[in-house]
Amino acid sequence: MATTSLNPSASPSEKASSIIQLLTDHGSSDYIGEPITQLAHSLQCAQLASTHTHDPDTILAALLHDIGQFLPTPDVYALTDEIRHMSANDADGASDIGSVGRVGHETIGAQYLAHMGFSSKVSALVESHVAAKRYLCAVDPGYWGTLSEASKRSLEFQGGPMDGEELAEWTGGEWVEEMCRLRKWDDRAKVVGLEVEALEAYSGMMEEHLEHQQVGKVE
Repeated sequence: MATTSLNPSASPSEKASSIIQLLTDHGSSDYIGEPITQLAHSLQCAQLASTHTHDPDTILAALLHDIGQFLPTPDVYALTDEIRHMSANDADGASDIGSVGRVGHETIGAQYLAHMGFSSKVSALVESHVAAKRYLCAVDPGYWGTLSEASKRSLEFQGGPMDGEELAEWTGGEWVEEMCRLRKWDDRAKVVGLEVEALEAYSGMMEEHLEHQQVGKVE
């Protein structure tokens, strides 16, 4: 896969450094429709997670939940093609991969993290953070009112509140509680000028997580 940041064979230390650099290099752009940068939003989300849980998977998912927005264009194209190909194969061998539709940044980010050796929980939480908004709008009558105007507008394009089979599946799904907590931290992580831990503070946690995953695969 000819990309600029996808290197699954790199060491855990190299992967952590690469991701830190990726976030640093591409995090200064505006967080769409909000008054802070992409990186500031990610760091605020991670800090909220850190104050509510000691689970490294959840904290890293909070930090990296928008990683799909940071990736270089070649990576995005490569991952999108791969996701569409996998989806087409899952759909009884359908040949028209274009019918799979738009691939969101949450799905691209989750696929990227899976490639880089993060746990299935980290990838699942990252992939869920858009759908979790739709779920919470369906089950929590007061949740919609907590959303920013930009988030309310994007809900329409993300499919609106869940219902039917999708809602039932989510209600009984694995890690649904963590997914909802991450979504609520995501919603709150939009404070202008808030002081947070530096990005480098998460490097050791990221490296240790990747080392653990690597050892687990060898065993």
